[in-house]
Amino acid sequence: MSDEEDDIILSELDDEELVQQMFDDLYDGLREEIEEAVNILLERKWTPYRVLTDALVGGMTVVGNDFRDGVLFVPEVLLAANAMKGGMVILKPLLAETGAPQVGKMVIGTVKGDIHDIGKNLVGMMMEGAGFEVVDLGINNPVETYLEAIETETPDILGMSALLTTTMPYMKVVIDTLAEKGIRDDVVVLVGGAPLNEEFGRAIGADAYCRDAAVTVDTAKEYMARKHNQLKAAN
Repeated sequence: MSDEEDDIILSELDDEELVQQMFDDLYDGLREEIEEAVNILLERKWTPYRVLTDALVGGMTVVGNDFRDGVLFVPEVLLAANAMKGGMVILKPLLAETGAPQVGKMVIGTVKGDIHDIGKNLVGMMMEGAGFEVVDLGINNPVETYLEAIETETPDILGMSALLTTTMPYMKVVIDTLAEKGIRDDVVVLVGGAPLNEEFGRAIGADAYCRDAAVTVDTAKEYMARKHNQLKAAN
């Protein structure tokens, strides 16, 4: 980034101004600026977790709200999520080292027979943007893949996506199999995709149908807060 292009020199901003600038840069999808700002905050002895929550998650919350309200659209959100990813590449190994708390963990994948992944990718990025750990199984996942991922990853949330009316019923196959194995209550099942609706989500036994990525994040946070409160009550 040359000074001629932009009068703002990130390293000269104080912490508060820099975080505000990061919100703007995330919103505009400026990956290099986000990477530079993350490194500046780390040099200033910010913990990786604080950089994640205050700067990146804070910025992506604004993006998520505007996406939900129809101010931003998918291409712009993908750009913002890509900028966030640039910051996450730097932070992830550091977060792992410090054992920073995660909001929760999600396994997500498109169901068997379906190869659409834009919506799923967007959900994954927005969930990471909200501080969740996301394990993306990709596309065309048979029930065995979901079962294996639940066993090895022990996620809080299982997200399934479908864009074809012909592949939608496979979601029920997965949920029924979880019930048969006695592990249905171990995960919150969220489903989404263009042809789905709330009625379908209820009919197949999902915990919730999520209209878009922003709704998915809100729903996931609600379930995690509920789980947190239940654990506190149990203790």
